[in-house]
Amino acid sequence: MRTLVIGDHNLSSWSLRPWLALRVAGIDFAERVIRLGRPQTRAEILELSPSGRVPCLIDGDRVIWDSLAICEYAAELAPSLWPADAGIRARARAVSAEMHAGFAALRQNMPMAVCASRPAGGRSPEVDADIARITAIWEDCRGRHAAAGPFLFGSFSVADAMYAPVVWRFNTYAVELPAAAQAWMNTMLALPAMQEWRRAALAETATPA
Repeated sequence: MRTLVIGDHNLSSWSLRPWLALRVAGIDFAERVIRLGRPQTRAEILELSPSGRVPCLIDGDRVIWDSLAICEYAAELAPSLWPADAGIRARARAVSAEMHAGFAALRQNMPMAVCASRPAGGRSPEVDADIARITAIWEDCRGRHAAAGPFLFGSFSVADAMYAPVVWRFNTYAVELPAAAQAWMNTMLALPAMQEWRRAALAETATPA
């Protein structure tokens, strides 16, 4: 049985990405949650993940760390996690990589907190620029692929998983979006796997770490 080592559902945006990809693709795995912010947290993670960070996927003698690497591994098991067309697949990989590497201002100033409601006021120009770029990506993807399905590239893909934490961020901080971007966000919020993640986050927040 594969095991995905993750951090808190409420807080660990990096953990959500591969968890969601695996769950939506129907790939069997067990999850092991290591609560973050405790004195023993890093030691517990280092027992399983060579980077000392979550998430980490253990599949037999294979150990894969880093969210995007785990998503790529999942796509080898379930090729539908990337679009079939080579050109569209390249674009999906590009926007996924941009999410993986960028948007530092958004990450720092609007951290994921699934169970919170924190309307943001007085955002910095850097945060607004990140929001504008993410919105442009969502609008562009939906404009190109709306006829193929409700997700960024029609069918659910790694790209949707990579932007899933931003869905929770925008929901928490009440970010206003144009119609196509909001429709995609609503689709993601209604996804059964996202609701499962939220239920786990609610249970965690009711139980001290």
